Parts: sequence; structure tokens; C-alpha cells
Amino acid sequence: MDKKEFDTLLEKYAELAVKIGLNLQPGQRLFIWAQQLEVAPLVREVAKAAYQNGSKLVSVLWNDDHLNLTRLENAPRDSFEEFPAWKTDARFNSMKRGDATLFIAGRDPELFKGQDPELVGKAARAYSEHFKPIMEMVARNSAQWCVVCPPTPDWAAAVFPDSAQEDAEGKLWDAVIKTCRLDQPDPVKYWQGYFDQIMVRGEYLTAKKYTALKYRAPGTNLTVGLPEGHLWIGGWDRTEGGITFAANLPSEEVFTLPHRDMTEGTVTATKPLVYQGSLIEDFSLTFSGGKVVDFKAKKGQDILENILESDPNARYLGETALVPHGTPISQLGLTFLNTLYDENASNHLALGNAYRFNLKGGTDMSEEQFAAAGGNESIIHEDFMFGSGEMDVDGILPDGAAEPVMRAGEWAFEV
Repeated sequence: MDKKEFDTLLEKYAELAVKIGLNLQPGQRLFIWAQQLEVAPLVREVAKAAYQNGSKLVSVLWNDDHLNLTRLENAPRDSFEEFPAWKTDARFNSMKRGDATLFIAGRDPELFKGQDPELVGKAARAYSEHFKPIMEMVARNSAQWCVVCPPTPDWAAAVFPDSAQEDAEGKLWDAVIKTCRLDQPDPVKYWQGYFDQIMVRGEYLTAKKYTALKYRAPGTNLTVGLPEGHLWIGGWDRTEGGITFAANLPSEEVFTLPHRDMTEGTVTATKPLVYQGSLIEDFSLTFSGGKVVDFKAKKGQDILENILESDPNARYLGETALVPHGTPISQLGLTFLNTLYDENASNHLALGNAYRFNLKGGTDMSEEQFAAAGGNESIIHEDFMFGSGEMDVDGILPDGAAEPVMRAGEWAFEV
């Protein structure tokens, strides 16, 4: 596309992030965490859209993944527990004040390929530990937050390794345009209606009061227990103050929290997991009493182990999400090597922290009360994909009866 077309595209993307993703309120501040310098064009358009929407101040914290690679290659080997706390302090203070937060990233999924997994793990744990207070506010929906991932050169090259750089970026932008519905005449209006539909499906599942979900597919035979009072969220999120927003763009899922101690069986991933610049592929996890008791991966075994050793609760689940196989993202047949997109093409689970807003009264509970109700708290929240067109899902009703929720990867009920 030419420059004029691209500028128009960025304007539509920015408007979508501000009006749907964040539902930025007049007079509200916006904090942008930009993970790569290459996302600068979208950052500038978002700032423009935010000010035009009445924002009093837009602040941007820039990061550069290549500096993190430079550190891994050159820093003293005993220095990786160090962390620039001012970065997470700034984000924490902003969210605590009630500012909206937008995370913009387009990471190279294998930037840290060949680096010492122990050092990668130490750096990741240091980040997660400092991020924990932010995670706690996110888990309560203290203020609006949203994640968007525009294409970057390194990411595009990883997804389309056999294409020339310019062609790879063009192909990835084409995919993002389709999945974010930026090709719609009015993307904002489209997502408003679409999220309303997803929300109704979440309300239907909440009303069922399932005690567990049973997943069956090649390599997967898993039962995920659900706590009493669990809430299925889909489409719109809502802050503690009652403002609606959409945490992910795009989003196709309905999700809730599992009971921490009630997952049994084996799950096999159907897509790679990108974690802090490293790739984990062809992996499976076995659960007993809610805890991962065995795991294996053909690629990235050491990285997977680092995730599971992040803290004592990292081996328990914090989320279970349902996504029909027929979503536009899935039908592209493309592995994005980016969790935001790949998780919205597939049923997925998350290791680690549970969102308190997925439990009735959860945001008002103490840590002890939340744990007693079945919630998991951890310094990580890592989604991984295990759904496919071969997956069946049953819901277990309070009387013990089972009924279809999904068949061959598609919804087995109408709303």
C-alpha cells in the first residue's frame, strides 16, 4: 500500500484502540508502554487520537528488545536479577491514579534464540516480580487496559521467513487488517456489535454454573474444575468504576478462572508459545490436583521449565478460555507466533495468575479468601494454545450430568 493508504490504516487502528480497546474517557490520562521502537508510527497516531478524544496527557515509556539482547550477550553473568524498577513503578503509579494503559508490541518471537536459557529465565523472573503489583491491579480491572500488536520487520520475517522483508511485512499487515477488521467500513461500529454478541455467550455459560469442563482431542484428555461463583467474560470487560473496555484487540474468546486444585489429565499444545523472545514448540503438560506434575517440549524445554519455576503457583492454572475454530483468525491458517493473535484462534489455558473479576466478589476478597475460593495468584500469566477443529468440550452441570459445549471445535449451542 502507498503512504496515504498506510497513514489512513494507522488512523483507523489508533481510533479502534482508543475508542474500543480503552474506551478512553474525556479528561483521562493515557499511559503507553511501547515494547519496540518500530511501533512508533502507531504510538504517534494513538497519541493524536487520544488528545482528540479529550485526554489531558499521553505519556509513553519506550523499550527496545535489541537492548535486552545486548544485555544477554554482554552483561556480567551474575547481574540478571537487576531490574530498572522505575519502569514498572511508572506504570503502577499511572494505573493507580486511574490512567488508561495501552501496551503496544510486535516482538521478534526468537530474538533470544541461542541465548543461555538460565539467564533469560532470571531476567524474566526479575521483570515478573516487579510487575506483580501491576498484575494485581490488572486482575481487578482497576482501570482500562488494552494490548495491540502491529507488525514489525523482525516479527514479519519470523512469520514469513521465505519472503523478502517488504513482502513479509505486507503479508503480516494484510493478516492484521483482516483479524482486527480494519477492512470494515467502520471498525469501531463493527467491534461494538461483535463484542455485544460475545458477551451474551459469556452470560449463557455463566448461567450454566458448570462445575468442570472436559476437553478431548488428539493428545489432550483434560478435566478443568471450575470454582463456585465463576464468571465467564467475553467481549467487553468492565473496570471497578464501571467503564467498559476491551483488553485485547482482536478478541474472540470467552474465559473464566479454573479452580486452582481441580485440573486433571494431559494437555498438548497445538501452537507454539512465544515467551520473552524464545519459542517453545510441541509441548505437553500433565496435571494432578491442579498442578503440573510432568511436562515435555521438543523445542524450548529449558524455557518451559523456567516458566513453571517462576514461583510456587506457576504450575497451576489461572485461566481457561473458549474460542471457536471458525474465527477469522483461525481460518487464515496462519501461526502468528504472537500470543495475542494465536490465542484468539484457539481454545487456550493460562499458567499462573487468575483474574479476580472472573469470580463473583473476587475483587473484594483478601488473598486468603481468594485462594480458599479456588483462585490462583502468581507473578506470571502465560497463555498457551491447545484447541483445534478436532476438539470436543463438555460442561459438567451441578447434578453431574454432561452436555456438549463444543463439537469439532465449534459451539454446540445457540444464544
